[in-house]
Amino acid sequence: MAAMLVAFGLIGCEKLDTYSIVAPSDLQSKIDSIAAEKASRNTGDTTYIDISTTIVGAEDNSAAWWTAFSDYFTIPTNKLLHLEFINHSSGVNNWNNWNLVVANVADRDADNYEEYFVLRSDAYGWGNDDFDLNMISYNYPDTDGDGDIWNDFRTTMQGAYVTLEIDHSPTGIAFVTATAVGTNDTELVQTYQQPVSTSSDIVVFLVCDGSHFEMKKVFLLPTKVTEIEDVNPISITVEGTPDFVELGNEDFWGNATATVTFADGSSVQVDSSELAFTVFPDMSSIGEKTVIVTYNKTKQGEYTDAVSTYYTLEVTNSVASIEVTTLPDITTYYFFRNDSILFNPQGMVVTATYSDETTGILANETLLFSKIPAVEGTQNAVVSYVGATRTVSTTVPLTLVKGIGQIGATDFSTQWWTEFSEDYAVGSGESKTFTMFCYSDNLENWHSPSTILRKADMTEYAVVRMDHFGWGDGYATATATSDWNWDTFTSNISGSKVVITVTNNGDNTADVLYDVTYANGETHFQKYEGITIDSSDLNCALVIENAYLVFVE
Repeated sequence: MAAMLVAFGLIGCEKLDTYSIVAPSDLQSKIDSIAAEKASRNTGDTTYIDISTTIVGAEDNSAAWWTAFSDYFTIPTNKLLHLEFINHSSGVNNWNNWNLVVANVADRDADNYEEYFVLRSDAYGWGNDDFDLNMISYNYPDTDGDGDIWNDFRTTMQGAYVTLEIDHSPTGIAFVTATAVGTNDTELVQTYQQPVSTSSDIVVFLVCDGSHFEMKKVFLLPTKVTEIEDVNPISITVEGTPDFVELGNEDFWGNATATVTFADGSSVQVDSSELAFTVFPDMSSIGEKTVIVTYNKTKQGEYTDAVSTYYTLEVTNSVASIEVTTLPDITTYYFFRNDSILFNPQGMVVTATYSDETTGILANETLLFSKIPAVEGTQNAVVSYVGATRTVSTTVPLTLVKGIGQIGATDFSTQWWTEFSEDYAVGSGESKTFTMFCYSDNLENWHSPSTILRKADMTEYAVVRMDHFGWGDGYATATATSDWNWDTFTSNISGSKVVITVTNNGDNTADVLYDVTYANGETHFQKYEGITIDSSDLNCALVIENAYLVFVE
C-alpha cells in the first residue's frame, strides 16, 4: 500500500499520464521514468514547454485564414523561443504554409490585444508602425532553373521540417530566424527583426491558412544577444495635438502622440506619463499658449540630457453652438443590410460660435458622430462637441439608397479571405461587370476590393487587388497599369464608386479593369492585362478586408 501511495504522489506532482503498477518490482522503473521525464523538462539553460495542440489545423489543409491556431507561447525578455514542427500545405498559394504572429498578450479576444507583426513563410507580412517589409531577408532558390522561385518554394514547403527561433533580446528587438528543410533536402532560411517591448513578455503563435502543422518541440533558451549598447535620444516630435481647448479645460494634450528618435536611428512612441510639459502662459486665461514637451531618457530607460519640442494651441471661450458650414464628401450612402452605418466626416467643415460670439473652425478629430440609420430616404447624422461645461450638437442631412447586395461587415470588421461574393462564370470572349460602392476604414491600401480569377473547381489563376498588386500562377504573365496618386489613395477609398470589369479574351488570357470615382469626384483606374487562364473555364468573385461593398448593378 505504501508503494502505491508513492507512485500516485509522483504522478500528481509531474502531471504525467497515469499507469498501473503490476508488481512491486515494477515500481523502481516507473520512478526512474518519471525522474528522466522531469530532467528533460529543464536541462540547465533549456526549459521545455508542453504542447497542448500537437496537430494545428485540419489535416486536409482546409483551415481558412484566422480559424486554426497553435498554443500561445510566452517569451520573457532575454529569452529565445525555439519551435520545431512539420509544415503541410494545400500547395495552392505561397501563403498556404506557416504564419507567425507576435503579440503583446496571450488572448486574441482581449481588449488590450495588439500585434507587433505577422510574418508569413513566403517572405511577406504586416504589423504595427514599426513593421518594415524591407527587414525580411530570405535565400529561396530557383531549384528547377525556370526563373520562378515560388513554384520551388511551394514544393519544398510541402512536408518541410521547420525550425523557428524568436529571440526576445534585451535590446528591445525581436529577431526571427525560420529554417525549413524540405523532403527534397532543400534548405530555406528567412530572417526578420523588429522592435518589441524591452520589459514586458511577448507572445507568439502560429496560424493556419490552407495548411496544418505537426508540432514537435518547443523550448526556451537564453537570448543570443548578450551586449546592449545604450543610446541617447536626439529628437522628439508630436502629432495630433489639439488646436484649441475651452477655458476651464486643463487637458492640453488630448489624444496626441510623441515619438522619440535615438542616436542609432530607431524611434519609439512614448506615453505622455514619460514626458514633461511646460505651458506659457498658463491655461487660466484666453489666448494662444505654447506647450513645451520634454523627454530625458535613453533607449534603455536611463536618465540623460533632454530633448524637446513645442506646439501651440488656443484657449477659447466655451462653445455655444456648432454648424456644418461645408458638407462632407460623402452625402449619399448605399446600404443593403440593417446594421447602422458609420459616418465618414472627411471633407466636412464645422464652425463653432463661442460664448463671446466669435467663431472658429473645429477639427473633425474633436467631434463625435452618431451612426446613420440604415433606412432608405433622408436621414441625419448627429455631430456633437463635448465642451468643458456642456455638449452642443447639430445634424448633417444624408441620403440613403438601398443596393442589391453586400459583402463585408458594415463595421469594417471583416478579415481577409472570410467573406466573398458569388462566383460568376465568364464565357470565352465575354465580360462580367460589377458596379458597387466601397466603404472602408481607410487604414491600408488593400482595404479595398480584390478580384479572384479561378476555375469552376476553385483552383485559382490569380488574385488582383485595386491597389496595383496581385499574385498567382496566372499573374506572372500580367501587365499592371494604373494612375493612382499614392499619397491620397488610402484616405479616399471609402465612398468610392467602383466598377470592375472582368474580360475573358478567348485566347487563354483575361483582363481586369477597375474604374474608380472617389466621393470627391476624382477618377482613377487600375488595369491588369494578359492574366493566364483557361478560357473554357473562367469564374470570378470578389473578396474584401476591413471594408464592405454594396452592389448597385
